Amino acid sequence: MYLPRHFDPSDRSIATDLVRAHPFASLISNDDEGLPFVSHVPLHLEQRGDALVLLGHCAKPNPHWRYLQQRPVAVVTFMGPQAYMTPRVYPDLVRVPTWNYLAVHCTVRATLVEDPQGKDHLLKKLIRDHDPAYEPQWLDLGQDYQHKMLAGIVAFELEVTSLQCKVKINQHRPEAHARMRAQYAAGGEGEQALGQWMDRLGIGASAAPDA
Repeated sequence: MYLPRHFDPSDRSIATDLVRAHPFASLISNDDEGLPFVSHVPLHLEQRGDALVLLGHCAKPNPHWRYLQQRPVAVVTFMGPQAYMTPRVYPDLVRVPTWNYLAVHCTVRATLVEDPQGKDHLLKKLIRDHDPAYEPQWLDLGQDYQHKMLAGIVAFELEVTSLQCKVKINQHRPEAHARMRAQYAAGGEGEQALGQWMDRLGIGASAAPDA
C-alpha cells in the first residue's frame, strides 16, 4: 500500500495489537482467471519466535482454499479504527477533507491444515479468541459431530513474510491536533478509537484547544 514515511510506525507491536484488536481480515488471492478473489475471515495471530503466523479457515465449498493450495502467496489486510476528518480542524481555511485510519497489510505464504486433529487445534484457538465460554459446549457435542463439522472446513496457516502498518492520524499536522482530539472525544466509536490511538502514540499530547 501507499505508505509515506510519516505514517509508517517503527514499532511492530502496533501492527500486532491492531491485528488482535481487529481480527476480521480480508484474505486476497488470485483466482484461476488471474483476478483478485477475496474472503472475509477472522484470523488468529500467533508469534513463533520471530515469525508471525495467522491461523484461519474457510468453508470447503469456498474455492479460496484451492487457490491457496495452487498459489500459496497471498495478501491479508486488517482495518483498524477509521473516521472522516473535517478540514475545519485546521486554523487556516485552505484545506481539504481527509480520512484517518489504521491498517495492516501482510504478505503471507499459505499451508493447508487438513487433518482433523490439526483443524480442531486451530479451531479451538479461534474459539478462545472470540467465545471461550463456548469451548465446553463444543467438546460436549461429541467426536462424531465434531468430525462432521471439521470435514466441512479447510483450515490454513498463513506465515507472514512481510508486513506493513499504516497509522494515518494527521501526526504530521500538529497545528490541527488540539481540535482533532476535541472532535474525536465528542465523536462516535471510530473517532473515539482514533483519539485513544493519539493518546497511546503521544500525538498532540501537549496541544491545548484554542480559546
